[in-house]
Order: sequence, then C-alpha cells, then structure tokens
Amino acid sequence: MKVAIIPARGGSKRIPRKNIRDFCGKPMIAYAINIAQNSGLFDRIVVSTEDPEIASVASQWGAEVPFMRPASLADDYTGTTQVIAHGIQVLQEQGYHPELVCCIYPAVPLLQVDDLKAAFDMLVSSDAPYVFPVTTFPSSIQRALRRQPSGQMEPFYPEYEQERTQDLEPAYYDAGQFYWGRAEAWLADMSIHRQGIGLVIPQWRVVDVDTLEDWQRAELIYRALYSNQLGQEQVTC
Repeated sequence: MKVAIIPARGGSKRIPRKNIRDFCGKPMIAYAINIAQNSGLFDRIVVSTEDPEIASVASQWGAEVPFMRPASLADDYTGTTQVIAHGIQVLQEQGYHPELVCCIYPAVPLLQVDDLKAAFDMLVSSDAPYVFPVTTFPSSIQRALRRQPSGQMEPFYPEYEQERTQDLEPAYYDAGQFYWGRAEAWLADMSIHRQGIGLVIPQWRVVDVDTLEDWQRAELIYRALYSNQLGQEQVTC
C-alpha cells in the first residue's frame, strides 16, 4: 500500500498562510494534491495539519484529513521525519498499514508527475530507504565567496581559487519537493540526506518557496510553462 502524506502546518512566518494562499488561481496546497492524484501512484492522499482551515481546503480539493496533527509537532523546529512518522503511526492505529510513504511538500507548484514516478521506480528497484529529487548548484560551491563587513571579498576555499570550473566536482542540493520512503525508514527516523538516493532534476524546475521573492519567481516560471496549456485553462497569476 502506498500513501502520500502532505505536511501542511498553518504557522508559516515569512509568507503568512502560504499553504492555502492563492497561487495562479487556486490554493497552493491544491497543486500537491492534484499532482498526487494525477500520478495514479497512491492508494490514499493524506494531509497532516494542525490548522482547521487548511484541513477544510485540503478536503475540498480531494485529500483526506483523517487526523489532526498535535501542536507539539507543528512548530518551527519539528523535523519532516517526525511529522511523517506521526502520520504513519496514526494511520496504523486506525488499521491502515502503508508500506511506501511519499512526503510531498505543500508548496510545490512546479512538481512533475514524471518525477514522482521516476523516484518511485528507483525506490522499488533498490534497497534504499529513501529517494528524493536533487538538482545541481548554479555555480561551483568550491568557488564560493565570503563577504566581510567592509565589503572585502575572500574565497571560502582558497585552494580551489585557480581551479577551472569544469574540473571541479559538481554539487547537488535537495530540491525540497518530495521524499519517497519506506514506512520502516520513516518510523526509525533514518536520515534522508545520508541514506537516500538522489533523482537529478533540472534547476529551472526547482523553487523552494520560502520568501515572497521565491513566490514571485515560482509564479513567473509557472506562467511561462502553463499559460497556454491546451488553450483552455486560464492562468491568472
């Protein structure tokens, strides 16, 4: 059995009510729900939230909210694995025992069905506990610069200052979209980044929506990708 759990708390600070704020004509969380639905991968799509309004919106868009998350797991310091493990435990208590669980973040309007499917295929064809999307940094991290209070610049890694960019090892970062995992890995709080396999996706499809600037960039990309979609759906962002 496969379940998607969308962790959507109500206390976003930098973008208030981010998870249900309108993004190009529908609540942000609706994109995660719709992509999960369209993938055909999941037996259930569950939203974990402590917020009644988010629960109501999620239900309107076709997700289940079979439990409310305790406030102790909805603060700024609670980790993703804790939230997903809690969701699995509650589902188990309700008599449902998922084997594979995909955490899909609620602010992922650029998420692609094909990426969910590719990551699922990687998980079931391996013995890895997790698979998640990653992308390359836009510039070599070995050539990163530090800015002093005076404005003076200096390299973080002076030993690489004269190296050609093409000779440096590429570095990747978590795309912040979803994590496919085995239920036992979530429950054991296994490290996603240390023990997971990375699915490489293009940089242009990755926006971690944490600030208003991120939101605006995501809108620009979404509009460019979908404004002419079949000539039928009007994109209003």
